[in-house]
Amino acid sequence: MLSSILFAGGDVTPTVVEEPVVETKAWSFEVEPYLMVSNIDGDSKFGNLPTSDLNVDFGAILENLDMAAMVHVEAHHESAWGLWLDYGFMDLSNDVNIATLPGVSAAIDSVEVRQGVLEVFGLYRQTLSSGYIDYLAGIRWWDNNYDIYALGNHAVDRDIDWVDAVVGARYTHILNDNWKIRVHGDVGGGGADWTVSTSAGMVYSINDWIESDIKYKATWVDYEEGTVGTRDYFTYDTVTHGLVLGMNFKF
Repeated sequence: MLSSILFAGGDVTPTVVEEPVVETKAWSFEVEPYLMVSNIDGDSKFGNLPTSDLNVDFGAILENLDMAAMVHVEAHHESAWGLWLDYGFMDLSNDVNIATLPGVSAAIDSVEVRQGVLEVFGLYRQTLSSGYIDYLAGIRWWDNNYDIYALGNHAVDRDIDWVDAVVGARYTHILNDNWKIRVHGDVGGGGADWTVSTSAGMVYSINDWIESDIKYKATWVDYEEGTVGTRDYFTYDTVTHGLVLGMNFKF
């Protein structure tokens, strides 16, 4: 009887539990609309007009803002290579009834300024034990348009754009499952004499696909074109700085 039982047991096939197959994505993406509480400090000069101080706080920008769009996009490949796109656009206008520029007799009726800044960077991510570093290289394109009306005449109509080559890095330190510290810096030039951008802040993970982003950012640029003393001369030596508030969607 014992041998019969042992023989029968030999026909029993053990059950094999298969592990679920987890599919990994080659690409991941991040899209972050954001608002920058901007302040602009510095100076600018058009042609033979006197140099104008540019000290504009967020309240003045908001009061005269017609349109704005700001978005940051990243694409990351499993190979550690990726792409960084950032675009900020502001369209400002202001009606001035009796103001005059220093040294200019004509009254300025209105001023319209449209400014766009586009960053296109390639990136490479180095993973560390406590976070990661993204190495950046690419271009920053400035696209500005200025319209100034004096006594009903179109006194200034200038479309000015230039491209700067930029290199930099961004370090992300992971504190825990929810919080990260992030620091970024880059430097460049080419179209401008030089440009520098820095930022530092915190990222909070709400869940696996939404993050809130808060940081302080400053971007300097020193640009000059044309010949001093001529109508075509233009300078733009400014720093745009302020608090950045964003909501990052990951997929």
